[in-house]
Amino acid sequence: EELNNLPEGFQPETIFIGGGTPTELSDRDFKSLLSLVRESVDIDQVVEWSCEANPGTLTEAKAAMFKPEGIHRVSLGVQSFQPANLEFLGRIHSGEEAEEAVALVRRHDMANLNLDLMFGVPGATMEMLQDDLRRLVALRPAHIACYCLTYEEGTPLTELKDQGYIRAMNPEQELEQYQEVIRTLKEAGYRHYEISNFALPGFECRHNLLYWRAGEYIGVGPAAHSHWQGARFGNVRNIDAWRDGLLTGAPVRDFEERLEPEAKARESLIMNLRCLEGVDIQHFESNTGFALESLYDGELASLVEEGLLEQENGRLRLTERGLFLSNRVFAELV
Repeated sequence: EELNNLPEGFQPETIFIGGGTPTELSDRDFKSLLSLVRESVDIDQVVEWSCEANPGTLTEAKAAMFKPEGIHRVSLGVQSFQPANLEFLGRIHSGEEAEEAVALVRRHDMANLNLDLMFGVPGATMEMLQDDLRRLVALRPAHIACYCLTYEEGTPLTELKDQGYIRAMNPEQELEQYQEVIRTLKEAGYRHYEISNFALPGFECRHNLLYWRAGEYIGVGPAAHSHWQGARFGNVRNIDAWRDGLLTGAPVRDFEERLEPEAKARESLIMNLRCLEGVDIQHFESNTGFALESLYDGELASLVEEGLLEQENGRLRLTERGLFLSNRVFAELV
């Protein structure tokens, strides 16, 4: 229903299906989903169509659909090859099954493959991370997304931490693991182009770059967010409320807002800073109409002094330490 009511004039160059995992669907429903997307836009104008997959739910039939249906890029949620980490994270696959899923995708001629990896898992040693990275690099995916485990408010994992059942890894250890990720992947030929993302040359994720460059997009599904013609809006999270609203004509948006020019400029700076190339200061100021000094009263100088930001050759960027502490930096700049 939502795909049938896309805004007039909307034609994406990139598509991303994921968050949850579409391979949870039956083979038949998965094919129906892909067909609905194909019918809703001019697929010939789409240059990158990414689809998430879980090694535990990826079937031969689904893998065989990727290329014929028009998908260019597959993102596999490996997370770890260590049994203890996978059990802690509640994953239903083993490290060996993750490697088999990679082989399955490649048998169906999908060369543009992303693998997700997680570090900072409680109880995980540096040796475990190094083994994860060794096995990951040996698979030679085109793209790697490597995230530190975070504790989101309201999740069962956070509740267990707050109740003392699990102990989060201390920040110093997390930083050491992040530095090990960066060092290992750079040595393996991957370009570190965003806080958590690494790619072989030419395989950067175009869809995510659209987000980080404050581009426009439409999100479809429960909890999906959009940025279109200056407005930001998001759907309700509850799947029943979302479904019932679409079937009855009731509103399914949870919020809608239009940022004032100054707030939009601040948001643009934060999103651009996620990329390692940072922000071209002159281009930012001409594009937003705001000088950095007018947006901030000493915050930038303070973050530079702390070694979290650096300014060089007309660009402002996060330092390596700033990349790891980016949430803190962004909280001060928002």
